[in-house]
Amino acid sequence: MLNAISPVVPAGRLSQSRQPAFVLPSGLQLRPWYESDAQTLADSCLDPDIQQWNRPGQLTVGEARQKIVRWRHRWEGEQAAIWAIAPEDRAAVGLIALADLDLQGGSGEFVYWLLPAGRGGGTMVDATVRVSHWAFQDLGLHRLRITHSVANPASCRVATRAGFLLEGTMRSALLHADGWHDEHLHARIQDDTWPA
Repeated sequence: MLNAISPVVPAGRLSQSRQPAFVLPSGLQLRPWYESDAQTLADSCLDPDIQQWNRPGQLTVGEARQKIVRWRHRWEGEQAAIWAIAPEDRAAVGLIALADLDLQGGSGEFVYWLLPAGRGGGTMVDATVRVSHWAFQDLGLHRLRITHSVANPASCRVATRAGFLLEGTMRSALLHADGWHDEHLHARIQDDTWPA
């Protein structure tokens, strides 16, 4: 039996395009990760907050370089869109990604982190809003979500300020180093009103 529901986003829309770059109101850029960012990526795994909330494990510089190459392949395979957050011509201070992409079903989930040098100025809210605009208007997704531990109020503020409504709490949903955490589920759909 043929599937009567057409894909929300046709196959090939991501893989047949170049990953875009964006400039945020702060002047920071969202750009693809470069192999020259490997040291920054390896260093990020040592940050206690990134370790706690993103569970990246430890990476050598060589392993970080390989991971960046795999991220490029994930774009080509239409599995994820991963950007570095960086000042112009300087090392990355953060990461924002749409992972768990389901083009057929029209959805994706945000993953993000910032090093201390990028925190505190609203950067992640701006980055989340910018990538959301691209995901809805250019890529054509219908629904985006953010999940985070209920013990991570900073991530909750990012989601709320970026216009992602809190839809509920998923009990004991993710294993962290200190045990199982309940997680908030935030989401926005294509027709939601944008934050001021």
